[in-house]
Amino acid sequence: MIYDAHQPESCPVLSAEICIIPLETDRFLVYAPLRRAAFVGNAQVVNFLADVRAGIYDPVADGDGAMRKFLQQLEILDSDTEEPPVSTFAEIPEATAVSLFLTTACNLRCTYCYASAGDTAPKFMSLQVAKQGIDFVIGNAVKKNLGHIEVNYHGGGEPAINWHTLTESLGYARLKASEHGMETIASLATNGVLNDRQIDWIIENIQGASVSFDGLPEMHDRHRVTPSGKGSSERVIHTLRRFDEAGFDYGIRVTVTADLIPMMADSVEYICSCFNSRHIQVEPVYQIGRWTDAPSAETGAFVAAYRDALARAKKYGCEIVFSGARLGILTNHFCSATRDMFALTPDGTVSACYEVFSEDNPWAKVFLYGKPAETGGYTFDRERLAFLRKQAVQHRDYCRDCFARWTCGGDCYHKALTMTGSLEFSGTSRCNIIHELTRDQILSRIAESGGIFWHEPPEEAII
Repeated sequence: MIYDAHQPESCPVLSAEICIIPLETDRFLVYAPLRRAAFVGNAQVVNFLADVRAGIYDPVADGDGAMRKFLQQLEILDSDTEEPPVSTFAEIPEATAVSLFLTTACNLRCTYCYASAGDTAPKFMSLQVAKQGIDFVIGNAVKKNLGHIEVNYHGGGEPAINWHTLTESLGYARLKASEHGMETIASLATNGVLNDRQIDWIIENIQGASVSFDGLPEMHDRHRVTPSGKGSSERVIHTLRRFDEAGFDYGIRVTVTADLIPMMADSVEYICSCFNSRHIQVEPVYQIGRWTDAPSAETGAFVAAYRDALARAKKYGCEIVFSGARLGILTNHFCSATRDMFALTPDGTVSACYEVFSEDNPWAKVFLYGKPAETGGYTFDRERLAFLRKQAVQHRDYCRDCFARWTCGGDCYHKALTMTGSLEFSGTSRCNIIHELTRDQILSRIAESGGIFWHEPPEEAII
């Protein structure tokens, strides 16, 4: 006997957004992203769910009702309404973190530098520009009654080259924040080519750093070179050793070019076996800046090498991450560009993207959305800001049916613009990597949960 939607007391109700991902012949990954639940089923399961979606339930086909009970356990059927992880923001940014792009100068000439650092006349942020940004986020933190602010040092060059502004601005931030009973949390992105005085100061004053290091010295030195063409691995390794001796908290960023893919797993294993950092971010190189016309690393070969690297790192207790595949979170944002990203270029212009630090950038009119006001504070281009926030994944037609959308968050908008030249997101080759690695993560969660299904509360995953 078949029941239909006119008999709601007998027909189960689909209460989750579900994605059906083909695996192999008659095997499908059934994934409910907002329930953080998944299992592997056959065509019968897929057809059962399709019938339920259409308001049809065949209790004979379900036998003793085991299928319905199983799906109820996973909150896929007959549960409360799902709430998508959509966060919204005030019309004017209320950021409590500032990223300072201290300089476009660099002590390296990496072949794949997205910023082409060192190719043009360098710019340096003044201390006054940094102070104005710090005052802005402190004011917001006071309004929100927060106990801390964040100051992040980044940019289109090596932040440590503008040493005076780096050290003095952090001292200023701590002084001003302490007047309101707040702490200052500081982080730094660096190429690791530092002297011992700088290393000592960083260990003493910075809470965490991301160090660019490509692993095996011969691999690192192939692309990360000094202006004279000499490899920089020896200097970076010295910095990492100093950090390890001090117990300093840092992560490593590995950039993978097409020619380095075959050595990716060896490089990751080298890092895990030689240094104390347990967090390694592995990314295929971006085809922008000096690497615009180079071969793409966003390939199936990258995925295969990443899987090998992941398996090797696991033996050392290391965490390997790729920015677009992050099953541990639920979000409608890939990064802060669609939220309240507040970064300052060397001249004080407000940017929503780490990769847009100058008016010279081709996409400056998209990502640069504010300027310092003469009377203090900032004036914002509300139209640009509204456009950026519209790039959150729930607004993307292209991403609407993607099973990874609530964990990826829509991927990097700047990279998509650069690759396609279109303001309308239409996917990139990174999407294939995201799909493959996210599927791997779901299957791993099922295996780690006993091999039948995976289901865990979503509350702590939402950001």
